Amino acid sequence: MSDVPDRSGGAEEAGVGSRRGADGGGARQYDPGYDEFGMLHENASEVGLPHPGDLSVERVFLEVDADGRKVSALKWGEGDPEVVLIHGGAQNAHTWDTVALALDRPALAVDLPGHGHSDWREDHAYWPPMMAADLAKVLGALAPDADLVVGMSLGGLTSLCLAATHPYLVERLAVVDVTPGTDHAKAEPIVTFISGPEVFASFDEILARTIEHNPTRSESSLRRGVLHNAKENPDGTWSWRYDAVRDWNAAGGDDASRMADFSNLWEAVDAVDVPLLLLRGGNSGVVGDEDVEELQRRRPEAEVIVVPDAGHSIQGDQPLVLAQHLHDFIERAQRT
Repeated sequence: MSDVPDRSGGAEEAGVGSRRGADGGGARQYDPGYDEFGMLHENASEVGLPHPGDLSVERVFLEVDADGRKVSALKWGEGDPEVVLIHGGAQNAHTWDTVALALDRPALAVDLPGHGHSDWREDHAYWPPMMAADLAKVLGALAPDADLVVGMSLGGLTSLCLAATHPYLVERLAVVDVTPGTDHAKAEPIVTFISGPEVFASFDEILARTIEHNPTRSESSLRRGVLHNAKENPDGTWSWRYDAVRDWNAAGGDDASRMADFSNLWEAVDAVDVPLLLLRGGNSGVVGDEDVEELQRRRPEAEVIVVPDAGHSIQGDQPLVLAQHLHDFIERAQRT
């Protein structure tokens, strides 16, 4: 991965309600003892990257509506973000930590509404066009000149909607292992995991379920993921940070407990007018060959890359390979 720059950087103060490490002030309450930036050396060590050292990364918050609802993000590096990273459903911005370290570019990793440290919607409606409207406000304020927007799974569908409705905010778009052709059957293993218990008796119990459903990942990486994506409740039980109640009826679905029909989002693909890259996990069934055919029928110039030895979460299974592909995509687009 020699073309991906080595990670380096200093410290920078944020201008929008921020928290750095475990000691700074912020707009949200954090679990006592949870240092969300204290594990980055593990991310680096596991893939052979240099120790992060004096890393510039901080949490920021931005109000996105008149009621004060906030979206949170991690701001990586000095200067204006060059890359925006948007996670999938039931994930959070920390899913991109290793990719951000490898890219070594100023970046913004966003917590989607109802995920991570972003506020939940009162209507529990997390339909991609709705979230794209929130993202437009975040990018407009924090990353208006980014070279690349990267969206994975639900974040990928949201990014397609963002590019369709706010093209001035998306210079290039990379979509990770999703198309509007993704349905309940293709995503069944993911849906099964997300549809599990909402409360766990202990941290060990929530970690054990995560390990069971992610057999190819190291226990240390999954432990970090759970610490970032779950919280301890006052009674000692543990629950996920994301809003487990999704009202797909707002999207025209017939059952709030099932995945929505995203097929009408192909119209967003038609409206995207920027360089487009689809990355498929070689071991994932979330994107079918018929979906790739439909994407390229609508966007013949779209690039498609299959990442070997990766499932749906390519950023978790092959973060250095993904970072290299993103780096190369930016470089190719800048030369044309």
